[in-house]
Amino acid sequence: MKITGYRCLHTTHDWQRPIGDSNGVIASGLTGVAIVMVDTDQGVTGVGLGSDFGVEHLFRAIEGEDPRSVTALYDRMLASVFKAGHNGDIFGGIGALDMALWDLKAKLAGEPLWRLLGARDRFVPGYASGLDIALSDDQLARFYADMAERGFSSGKLKGGLDVDIDLRRLDILEAELRVNAPRPALMLDANESWNLKQAVRYITRIERERDLTWIEEPLRRWDAPGHAALGRSVNAAVATGENLTGLEQYAPLFDHGAVDIVQVGGMWGITHFLRVAIAAQARNLPVSPVGLTMSPSTAHAAAAVPNHLVTEVQDLSTPLGVSIDHEISGGGILLGDQPGSGITIDESALVVAPEREFVHAENGPHMRPLRAGLRLGS
Repeated sequence: MKITGYRCLHTTHDWQRPIGDSNGVIASGLTGVAIVMVDTDQGVTGVGLGSDFGVEHLFRAIEGEDPRSVTALYDRMLASVFKAGHNGDIFGGIGALDMALWDLKAKLAGEPLWRLLGARDRFVPGYASGLDIALSDDQLARFYADMAERGFSSGKLKGGLDVDIDLRRLDILEAELRVNAPRPALMLDANESWNLKQAVRYITRIERERDLTWIEEPLRRWDAPGHAALGRSVNAAVATGENLTGLEQYAPLFDHGAVDIVQVGGMWGITHFLRVAIAAQARNLPVSPVGLTMSPSTAHAAAAVPNHLVTEVQDLSTPLGVSIDHEISGGGILLGDQPGSGITIDESALVVAPEREFVHAENGPHMRPLRAGLRLGS
């Protein structure tokens, strides 16, 4: 069996609400989604979602190979960008091809990916996350009420710009999620918008009134000493790692004892997630994947690792033309029995977003403001 070709397709996810964080907002709620299809000489096609950056170059490392050699092919892709490095956007292309290869492997085995990876339980615990900094208080309440109806008892607020606003909005989350738990788990995501002392002051103020489960990405992703110092200064767990593009980038966080919840970006692929999860498990740390909506196959990997804590669930819908064999209920994701990762593409229903590149949307959450973190007060 050989890999014979690939195709890159594009569609739109309509969030039906503005989405964003402390760095920016996409008011239209329309984001582009890249789909990578990997074909074989047996007529079986694998599907990966997330990014198609650099796929033309990366494909040379796997063309003509047996698609079942997934982890070896992952390392071949890493080796193919050795000189330039696999940091940044290129890691998304590796991730999408990796997802497609795992999808192929499970399809060829006639099993859902979660079972191929060794999971016993198809249910993956989750938490609600609205990418919600631009929502009005009423919209915020409706979103978390809808998620509470699906059984969620924990939620994550996007904030970090105004402590009084965040406290008020955390109250809204708690009120809506309390139907499922007397003390819902509340998390706050600052998206790297603070320096160390800002973070200590901000979180300390929050913790006078709220039991914060974790603070997410409080500092720049590479600031291991800062994360460690912050962890010693607040009660909340420190969660970070979703934007790290490579297992080796976690080493400073581990060495400094700087992370309590090890996060992994879902769009970086299955193999990356599994390797980070093993590294975290060796240090008795839980792992939590971010971005189920963009990369649903990561939930299969989450079901298969012993230290999975909880997976971020950002939306109940799927991109246009994309169907997924899972159910969001009971406060998590119930994975289906369809062979592979359960992703089906209806090419006739794909619709390209006006701004196809989510990461390049002007004033969007992936464009860091020039004065991010340069504020005297909160």
